[in-house]
Amino acid sequence: MNAFDFLTQKRKKEPGEGITMMLDKGMGLMSVIDLLELSGNYVDLAKFGWGTSAIHDRDLIEEKTEIYRSYDVIPYPGGTLFELAYLQNKVDQFLNEASELGFEAIEISDGTVDIKSADRQKIIQQVKEEDFIVITEVGKKDPQKDSRLKAQDRADLVNFDLAAGADKVLIEAREGGKGIGIYDKQGKIKEDDVEILIENTDIGKIIWEAPQKDQQVYMILKFGCNVNLGNIPPEELTALETMRQGLRGDTLGKVGLSLLRK
Repeated sequence: MNAFDFLTQKRKKEPGEGITMMLDKGMGLMSVIDLLELSGNYVDLAKFGWGTSAIHDRDLIEEKTEIYRSYDVIPYPGGTLFELAYLQNKVDQFLNEASELGFEAIEISDGTVDIKSADRQKIIQQVKEEDFIVITEVGKKDPQKDSRLKAQDRADLVNFDLAAGADKVLIEAREGGKGIGIYDKQGKIKEDDVEILIENTDIGKIIWEAPQKDQQVYMILKFGCNVNLGNIPPEELTALETMRQGLRGDTLGKVGLSLLRK
């Protein structure tokens, strides 16, 4: 029983909604355990950011993924590592290594490299056939390149990936959440872009990268407590869940605990 249990009501959600994806930028084993003991109920996915898992000992990475899985958190390597494998024509080896290390999902992205649509479709299908959860990402990491993508372009890419077999699609925002995707240079939401994505995609399949608090508040008030959110800093997991449950001033009395607006 939680403290002050008589004042609160647990958030209700269906499988696949209300996802919180945390960004692990190289946490130690004890830090992961401490975090999950406190906030493990409030995180669903743990991304080992960009290529961080490639500079640590295999045994340590394997132990970390085992810890995450023991708390029912799905670990997966960052999309940049996949992109490196793609550039080196080593996707098969990459997937084999990911499986052996205990990763349960794969992120397929082209944030830095260019991938032909036919190759992207083929890889999504291959990853799916190898029993990984498939998470794709839409957007470029270079702000100038990303700005060339219009909101409808992003919607079309989301739909392409879902049709190819992706389970969820991330809307790129990087770890800063500024000047990329649906965020302007100050990190504010481009509301017109969000509306186009709402009108033209299945938003229940989207994970909105929202590393900043104001972005998280906007998404919760816009879509409800069970909106899918990503790139959440580990230290912000508890704070985010309080906003989802209406336990912080930003959302107090403003959000239903089983609502996902579509």
